Amino acid sequence: MWRIMLEPALLFVSPFVAYVIYLALRRNYPFAVDHWTQSAVASLFLAGLAIAAAGMIAFGVFAVRHEGAYVPAHIENGRLVPGRLQ
Repeated sequence: MWRIMLEPALLFVSPFVAYVIYLALRRNYPFAVDHWTQSAVASLFLAGLAIAAAGMIAFGVFAVRHEGAYVPAHIENGRLVPGRLQ
């Protein structure tokens, strides 16, 4: 469950982290309000949304798919047999 929430969140935050690293490398204090103008935050927000959406689409397209039919859980000889792909 955490993976479902963590992957898009990390993808969304990545432009903000890259901007902080950029400011630090230019020897500017990254947490000064002067650097976080409305246009900069809006650009980073849109870039984060685009990266998160592209990442989720890529995860969906390139995910490992299991082939075969699903056999649901059932009881055999009084024992519960878990569901599986066959």
